[in-house]
Amino acid sequence: MQRRNRWLDGAILIVLAAAGCLMLLPYLWMVLSSLKSNMEIVSGSHTLFPQEASLEGYRTVLVDAPFVRWLLNSAVTSVVITAATLFTSALAGYIFAKHEFKGKKILFLLILATMMIPFQVVMIPTYLITAKLGLVNQLLAIILPSLVSSYGVFLAKQFIEDIPQDLLDAARIDGAGELRLMVRIITPLIFPMLSALGIFTFMNSWNNYLWPLIVLDDTRKMTVPLALVYFNGTHTVNYNVVMSAAVLITIPVIIVFLIFQKQFIKGLTMTGMK
Repeated sequence: MQRRNRWLDGAILIVLAAAGCLMLLPYLWMVLSSLKSNMEIVSGSHTLFPQEASLEGYRTVLVDAPFVRWLLNSAVTSVVITAATLFTSALAGYIFAKHEFKGKKILFLLILATMMIPFQVVMIPTYLITAKLGLVNQLLAIILPSLVSSYGVFLAKQFIEDIPQDLLDAARIDGAGELRLMVRIITPLIFPMLSALGIFTFMNSWNNYLWPLIVLDDTRKMTVPLALVYFNGTHTVNYNVVMSAAVLITIPVIIVFLIFQKQFIKGLTMTGMK
């Protein structure tokens, strides 16, 4: 067995640590800028740290605007979309992977084809359908178009195909139905993949800007990405307020990632192996 070179491992660790610090630098700049006054930022000060720390930006965000309501709107829509996407992806992936029916390949190809269509192409038809349903300016207008993910269906199908058919047949002989198969056998085996898909879905939903901008007019129905535009004036930009709002927006995503970090890394590793 070849011995590992400690010097080479140390050099690689130093390079990776330096790269990680470089990637964190923009976030650090955003946090420190949120503690500066708008005048200090506009004056073009080249110092990274604030000359006099101030929480005025956070006070403006939390007091002068319904930011907590926006956080709740984003949290509700993101959690519902993520849960629905995981459920529909696992269910559809199981059907395509372990069941045979007429037109299966054609239907799966059509689902994959939707991944190649940009949202801007279907944006107007989606809005017209939403308007016909009377859901404009409602949170359901954000949730309904995102309940199913073609990428999630594809990913779930690829993972479920590797589950031995004999395992499922043995469970059926023991009296397990299809629902019990999904809950007790399929779901635990694909849980790392579901964790990675859930984090990606949550982040995409949390950061979604274009579609909420189109269908939401009421200020109290806004989501957090729209808050960054809300705090920009017509002629001036309150940079410290925008940075404070950006810091508050990223906190829930960081918390979700830290909670599911282990499953996320495992899911990415398994996805790369696929």
